[in-house]
Amino acid sequence: MAPSRRDLQLTPLSGDSAAEIGAMEEVRLLDSYDSLSKIEEGSGHSGLRKIQVGVTGMTCAACSNSVEGALMSVNGVFKASVALLQNRADVLFDPNLVKEEDIKEAIEDAGFEAEILAEPVTSGTKTQATLVGQFTIGGMTCAACVNSVEGILRDLPGVKRAVVALATSLGEVEYDPNVISKDDIVTAIVDAGFEGSLVQSNQQDKLLLRVEGVLNELDAQVLEGILTRLNGVRQFRLDRITGELELVFDPEVVSSRSLVDGIEGEGYGKFKLRVMSPYERLTSKDTGEASNMFRRFISSLSLSIPLFFIQVICPHIALFDTVLVWRCGPFMVGDWLKWALVSVIQFVIGKRFYVAAWRALRNGSTNMDVLVALGTSASYFYSVGALLYGAVTGFWSPTYFDASAMLITFVLLGKYLESLAKGKTSDAMKKLVQLTPATAILIEGKGEREIDALLIHPGDSLKVLPGGKIPADGVVVWGSSYVNESMVTGESVPVSKEVDSPVIGGTINMHGVLHIKATKVGSDAVLSQIISLVETAQMSKAPIQKFADYVASIFVPVVITLALFTLVGWSIGGAVGAYPDEWLPQNGTHFVFSLMFSISVVVIACPCALGLATPTAVMVATGVGATNGVLIKGGDALEKAHKVKYVIFDKTGTLTQGKATVTTAKVFSEMDRGEFLTLVASAEASSEHPLAKAIVEYARHFHFFDESAEDGDTSNKVSQNAGWLLDTSDFSALPGKGIQCLVNNKLILVGNRKLMSENSITIPDHVEKFVEELEESAKTGVIVAYSGQLVGVMGVADPLKREAAVVVEGLLRMGVRPIMVTGDNWRTARAVAKEVGIEDVRAEVMPAGKAEVIRSLQKDGSTVAMVGDGINDSPALAAADVGMAIGAGTDVAIEAADYVLMRNNLEDVITAIDLSRKTLTRIRLNYVFAMAYNVVSIPIAAGVFFPVLRVQLPPWAAGACMALSSVSVVCSSLLLRRYKKPRLTTILEITKE
Repeated sequence: MAPSRRDLQLTPLSGDSAAEIGAMEEVRLLDSYDSLSKIEEGSGHSGLRKIQVGVTGMTCAACSNSVEGALMSVNGVFKASVALLQNRADVLFDPNLVKEEDIKEAIEDAGFEAEILAEPVTSGTKTQATLVGQFTIGGMTCAACVNSVEGILRDLPGVKRAVVALATSLGEVEYDPNVISKDDIVTAIVDAGFEGSLVQSNQQDKLLLRVEGVLNELDAQVLEGILTRLNGVRQFRLDRITGELELVFDPEVVSSRSLVDGIEGEGYGKFKLRVMSPYERLTSKDTGEASNMFRRFISSLSLSIPLFFIQVICPHIALFDTVLVWRCGPFMVGDWLKWALVSVIQFVIGKRFYVAAWRALRNGSTNMDVLVALGTSASYFYSVGALLYGAVTGFWSPTYFDASAMLITFVLLGKYLESLAKGKTSDAMKKLVQLTPATAILIEGKGEREIDALLIHPGDSLKVLPGGKIPADGVVVWGSSYVNESMVTGESVPVSKEVDSPVIGGTINMHGVLHIKATKVGSDAVLSQIISLVETAQMSKAPIQKFADYVASIFVPVVITLALFTLVGWSIGGAVGAYPDEWLPQNGTHFVFSLMFSISVVVIACPCALGLATPTAVMVATGVGATNGVLIKGGDALEKAHKVKYVIFDKTGTLTQGKATVTTAKVFSEMDRGEFLTLVASAEASSEHPLAKAIVEYARHFHFFDESAEDGDTSNKVSQNAGWLLDTSDFSALPGKGIQCLVNNKLILVGNRKLMSENSITIPDHVEKFVEELEESAKTGVIVAYSGQLVGVMGVADPLKREAAVVVEGLLRMGVRPIMVTGDNWRTARAVAKEVGIEDVRAEVMPAGKAEVIRSLQKDGSTVAMVGDGINDSPALAAADVGMAIGAGTDVAIEAADYVLMRNNLEDVITAIDLSRKTLTRIRLNYVFAMAYNVVSIPIAAGVFFPVLRVQLPPWAAGACMALSSVSVVCSSLLLRRYKKPRLTTILEITKE
């Protein structure tokens, strides 16, 4: 669930709305499951049933394939789909042939744990719907940690679904509040060794406030007394230390704003309340993680520096050396000091590595923490053993306490730098969050007052001062100004706003004072939807990530195996005299010499870089896209868009401006021009078609040309009320043909040739020639017949967008083939296509329309993108591999599209494809960095080149390399922040990759 102001929505989440939200979550997190419902509908097996099974123990793609194979081998299972990320399987089966327990046993026989998940709450039940909570989860380092956390959360009673994202350190949990509370979920996360806290939930009768004015125990008691007396307050919890007040209230009795006003009023101004945004916790969490890692690093470094002096500097200073070699009991003072310092570093500062390693092993997985704990423990316990052996036998071997200390110090440094870099990847999200208005000026009667922007209700009248943020989505009811919408739409030019103009919350009012009426607030607002889409994308996992998951699942066992081979190989080589004793360290043995190589192999290998290669790049790309007005719905969309071969364009409103205007009106009868226009306008006044509106407006201007400047754009309804239109009856709109109605009890037909032919209206040759000339000049010819006779023709043009031709040429240079699909007149369509440079034009044949064209192109495996308006083009957007809803404006909640292009500008199609290509290139480069690092560094650490180069990588240096490897991958992803979208002047410079 993306951050939004859902806590302030006062409609209970139940019934149809709950089902709808649940469905939307399923689409977002488990896109691959959509096919199951389609199979169920089209299979003809009406008795089939679908269940969801929680599967624990899967760590890679091979595991999910094993589970899927086990399920499909069960007689009666029709279809099975396993999602590794969610540790869940969807199974479609015949209950007459197989039972739920049989399915569970099949998974368990394959070596995994299984649990039949409860079915979601359906509409019509009185049970409270499940809630979706968002939690911060600190301490995760790689994909294995993610799988571990998800497994822990899914095992909790009452938890329906859980998904965790490594890049954002966030988790979404759908749970039944009647069975488990959010505090229980946080406790489970903490008990597992991670840091956890609630960010927000979609519980809609809950309010989190920060209270100022509670200075002592008496103030707290007064506040609690006020809350107890207020009607509608179900329960409350006051944290007297932080000043946070959590309220659960009945939205049918009291609204959130009335609740806040009531508390402040009853307190006579003593208490000041402010609604807390969930983003505050996110920001503090990001800062806290880096600060915590920095403190650990400084603590480790402060103890490592004395260790360095004892090991390197003090032996060259006689006084210090005398003290250090002085024997105290069985050991020297220097040995005692080194042991004490390193023990603190190893078990106090480095405790997190042991906890995380145990957590991973307990859940049947391995991660980087296992390698760090193993490497440092080997060095530390060998050194302790060497001291004890020396005290017993008198043979003193060298110790490597310093290696353990320096290794932990460098790993902590790397983690600190990594947390800083990861914080930078979410800069775009933070900028969007900062756009959220904090306060608003509410107009009440003749007065005004300032309120929290999170307390705005639909229908509120709000005042916006020059330079201020628009507090909510709405319409202007008074005033005029220019508004900077670049932060939402990416359009740099300020937009003029007058009465009835729509405004977007979070945009900046430039000049005049505006009064607006709020229409959309909370999660319905444009800015909230943008943030929701961006975070949904950042929580998603691109298909290319499966490679990293697979490598990460086998990485640690392979590395440990290589380390053992290194230890055994060098030891045996020393025993048989394969290398001279001069290679050994002073007072060292062949085992010690081999052990250092083995430890270096363990600590230098880094699976974290692989795990961060994809999510960090996707996170940066989605943020960059949002700042440029291109909203990307997930890593899957990015991956598909980079290999687009065909782009399907609709004509009207996509390639053209969608603003039809009449360019020609010619009468072919005795009727005068004014009478002709009145007749046609009267017939078209009842139609909602864009061409009809253009004809009515043209006729109105003909009659009242002197009023046009005053009236502006007038609707058909206003035109009808003007009194100059004729009365009509029996109106009928004929899709694909035109309209017909009765005027003065005579039939009038307005439409195309097909309509005329069906009504036996003859089109003379000179009229046909005139219509053809219109169509060849990219205009639509509208034929008018009245009382059985053709009386005239009107030419309607829809101007092309200025950038259309350049964008088409840019796509061709990128190796993408543009295709125009339209149901318009073929001659007109060809003329438009020729003007923009599109050679391939397809006819839209109903009812399948554009979707059928798309499916025909997909037959050879080609990736097809569809550019449409997201409303009447929804079937085609859904059928395409990549759906792009262009010109969404304030309507960004378009489920059918993979990309939402905020502006009505074709340049953003180029931007979407170009950004996806650069992102995938960056992801591949990240994988090269991560793989090349391990391929090169592990042989060096194992001593493969030692016989030739005499180069040995000590464990502490290996730890430094490991720590910096993941930082390099994150920094590589951060380079995407420098992305600049192509402009008209540079689009033609784009070449095929």
